[in-house]
This record gives sequence, structure tokens and C-alpha cells, in this order.
Amino acid sequence: MPKKGEGPGSTPISGQSRRPGLCGPFSTNPGMLKLIVPAESLRLIAIDIDGTLLNPEFQISETDLATLRRAHSEGIEVILVTGRRHTFALPIAQQLGFDLWLISSNGAVTRSLAGETFHRDLLPQATCSELVQRMREFRGQTVLTFDSDDFGGDGLGTIVLERVDQLEASIQRWLEKNRQYIQFVVPIENALTTDPVQAMFCGPVADMRRALHALESCGLPITVLRTEYPGRDLSIVDVLNAGCSKGHALERWANYRRITREQVMAIGDNYNDIEMLAFAGHPFIMGNASEELRGRGWTLTRSNGESGVSAAIEHALTGKPIEAAAGRQTAGTAVLTSL
Repeated sequence: MPKKGEGPGSTPISGQSRRPGLCGPFSTNPGMLKLIVPAESLRLIAIDIDGTLLNPEFQISETDLATLRRAHSEGIEVILVTGRRHTFALPIAQQLGFDLWLISSNGAVTRSLAGETFHRDLLPQATCSELVQRMREFRGQTVLTFDSDDFGGDGLGTIVLERVDQLEASIQRWLEKNRQYIQFVVPIENALTTDPVQAMFCGPVADMRRALHALESCGLPITVLRTEYPGRDLSIVDVLNAGCSKGHALERWANYRRITREQVMAIGDNYNDIEMLAFAGHPFIMGNASEELRGRGWTLTRSNGESGVSAAIEHALTGKPIEAAAGRQTAGTAVLTSL
């Protein structure tokens, strides 16, 4: 595994062109719009998964899939940037049908589909131990995750809880899909024999706002990211190493690939996407995003239930207007399945 901050070799990623820019039509299909963006103006598209690439049925729409494949065939690199841990994001990435890299755990891990690690930014175990002690009130809503590479593959102990009763009401679907990886450790600090990827607190929005307030005054060197879905009364508070975020990880990757921020497009829907969207020269916010994010001046695309990813990419590359669809989805109704 490369040392922290080192990248993989100079061999281009399989299936990706090394052309610095684009030329010619966006698709070889007759009747498609021609590219109107200047050459080299867009080289990297960063896309969030939950609430963005996945629709409310947890599927990638055929429209989004076709558009991403066309963009990739024209030499534009696609990278998924997600709050999910790497292994949990893999089945989604593999559906795209081409090689790509994943920025997972809100920026903590950057790894290829084949398992090659570019960068890890783990939460020091001493910091995490102090964190869970200071957040005793939320022990029943605490989850620790560890990188599967440290365990020789994703298995029991990748996810650690003290108990499950306070989590089932909020993330029962996620618990069911990950039950084989969950280990119960009491007290949870005993699981900290190595640096975790992150800590997570999960529950009703009101509870997690109290958790956020407690974290603001804890004085630890950490990054705190929140994801909220008010329609389900669900909030996730992720705690990572200081300076770790989707935006920092995307900037690191772009620098390694010698891509400027003006050549980066990003699409997201939630608070943990803010740093990523702020870094990108072409930021797009989903139609199902919260009003707070929609008020930041970023270009609004359609919702995740209306192939908003495709609409954003078509708009960026061809100038095709983003038209409203009937029955536009209400902001904040997507379902979170991160980690």
C-alpha cells in the first residue's frame, strides 16, 4: 500500500483516456447535441451516491447510467465521493461498467475498484477514545468503522457498536445489510486497538443537533460532518480526523491528476457535500437537497428521482437547459444508507 499521501503508479487507469480535454460530439449517436464547452474545461466529475446518484428506490436510473458512460467514453474521469465505506460503495460503482476510483467515508479513504489505496486519513485511536468518553450520552447511537484493509478484508469487526436498540428505529435497513460485519464491544473503547476510519452518531434530528452542540465544545482535533433527512427524522453526524472531508480528498485527487478546480464538476445533495461543491469549478446541487444548500448559489439540477445527475452533466457539457419535471421531489426526502 502506498504511504500516506502517495499515489499509485503513473500508468493510466484502465479504460480511461489520457487526453487532457474533449473534442468532437458528446455521443456518437446521431442527433445528439455537440459539446459546447471549450477543450479541457471539464476533466473530472465527482458524484455523491446516496440522494444523488441513487434514486429513492436505491437504483441508478438508466438515463444517469447512459450519460455517465458517454462522458467516460469521451475521456472525462468519473469519481464517486460518498459517506459510505469503500466496500459498501463497491456494488454501486461496479454498476457503472468502467474502472474508476472511490473517495469513501466522507474523504477518509481513496481507493480503486481493484483495491489499490491512494490515500487514507484515519482518526487517531487516542482521539477517538477521548471522543466516545466525552459523548457518553450518545453511546447507544455510536458507531465506529474500521478500514477493511486492516482486517484482511471486510468482515466481523469492521463496524463496532455497544448495542443496537437505539439505532434500529433510525437505520434499520442499513443494520440489516451490514449485520455480518457488526461486532458488539462493551465498552466500545475496547475496540480501539487500531485507528478507526471514523466515528458516527445517528438518530432523530433533534438528538443529533444536541450531539453537534456537544461536539462543538469538545475541543478535540476532529472534523464534524452532518447529513440530514428531515422527511425521515434522520440525522447522521460523522466524526473524522481534523481536515478530512470530501472536498479535501477531491482536491488531493485532482492535484495528483493535474486537474484544476475549474476542470472539476461536482454533484451532491447534503451537508457533507458542501466542501466538495465549494472546491469544484462546476458545482451542482440536487433538486431534493435542503433549502439551506439550495440557497448557496450553486446550479440546481433535478432531483435524484428525476435523473438529476444526467441533467446536470448534459447542462455542463452541452448547455441543455435543466427543465423542471412534473411532481418534483420534496427537498430532503432521500434515504440515507451511508457507511
